[in-house]
Amino acid sequence: MAIEVGAKLEGKVTGITHFGAFVDLSGGVTGLVHISEIADNYVKDVKDHLKIDDIVKVKVINVDKDGKIGLSIKQAVDRPEGQQPPQREPRPSGGGGGERFNRGGGGGGQDRGGRPFNKPSSGRPSYGKPSFEDKMSRFLKDSEERISSLKKNTEGKRGGRGAKRV
Repeated sequence: MAIEVGAKLEGKVTGITHFGAFVDLSGGVTGLVHISEIADNYVKDVKDHLKIDDIVKVKVINVDKDGKIGLSIKQAVDRPEGQQPPQREPRPSGGGGGERFNRGGGGGGQDRGGRPFNKPSSGRPSYGKPSFEDKMSRFLKDSEERISSLKKNTEGKRGGRGAKRV
């Protein structure tokens, strides 16, 4: 029997890995159910959902040129017309109360690292993203501050560059 994309078949789980499960279909043909295709909800460990020798209903989602067969358990489930799979819960935002990425004007937002943007020195409005000139001036300022603090710390110590020996 030829395996076709879209076909729903029954198979036996023959192997479990951290990334999915191998399912033996009819005729000794084996396909892989990726961990993301096992259930509608988040699957942390395949062993929580499947065991070796389980009989499962799968849908063929792809067949590669080299003979690899991609399978899905969650797409094989027959749902009534119009019913959608359960939606994933939204991820919690990181400490910013949903205001983490301020795309509005004014330059008062934060970048992806949570660091606040400075208002640009030029007369142009900021749209939540500093210009190249602003980034370069901030880098030069930080760099000069770091170099001066390094010089202060090394000049006073014996063996520092340019230090006077007493």
